[in-house]
Amino acid sequence: MPESSPFQDPRPRESQPGSTRPGEAQPAGTQPAGTQPTVAQLAEDYAAKAGLHRTSNGNIDVLKSAGGVQGLAESILPGLVFLIAFTVSRELTPALVGALAVAAAFTVARLVQRKPLTQALAGIAGVGLSAWLANTTGKAEDFYVLGFFTNLGYIVAMSISIAVRWPIAGLLFGFIRNEGLHWRKDPARVKAYRIGTWVIITVLALRLLVQVPLYYMGEQGLAALATTRLLMGAPLYILGLWVAWLLTRPAAPAADAGHPVEPI
Repeated sequence: MPESSPFQDPRPRESQPGSTRPGEAQPAGTQPAGTQPTVAQLAEDYAAKAGLHRTSNGNIDVLKSAGGVQGLAESILPGLVFLIAFTVSRELTPALVGALAVAAAFTVARLVQRKPLTQALAGIAGVGLSAWLANTTGKAEDFYVLGFFTNLGYIVAMSISIAVRWPIAGLLFGFIRNEGLHWRKDPARVKAYRIGTWVIITVLALRLLVQVPLYYMGEQGLAALATTRLLMGAPLYILGLWVAWLLTRPAAPAADAGHPVEPI
């Protein structure tokens, strides 16, 4: 995460929980002793941990939010190496070893660069579990099973967030836009963020609709499954995130005479 979080509480500093004195905000990530975090603080923490970033002009930085170039490589290359190695050798073991080696190399690279290890460790854990499943069953296509359950879990969680009127898109984008949780008081903003969440759900559902039938084709569908996994992974996620951002853009406030206001 960057040194200063882009997710700022839109309330006046003196009214923020934990302020040491008027005009002086509590340091980020700290809580007064014996107090429980508010819903707003939990939501801000969730948005920050989701790794979303914004550009200097206030728009979402989609590439950086997806992990940057290195993050994209970490998500794409292990699966690509697995596909190439299995296609060439037709042996499961070297393909699994190759994928694990790539994931391990990225983890070491982050250690050397002194970057946050969260994404790399999650990546190597995912590749390791996928390799274990494929090795246990002896089926190369089982290397991709974990992704199906991950997508399904996100679909369920996001659908629940819409049902309880806490759409995930609002929690993610609200703090980037300095809306905090105030958007929940505006039915139009709640509706917009529900639509944005449905966009992300659609991306996840499309992955399952396309990839699950290929999985059941066995090795005959492995190349197509691996290819669609790469294309519908980070690239499609970036597109879906950007579309959701655009669809949830608030209406531009009325401009003062001679001072047009740029929409967020």
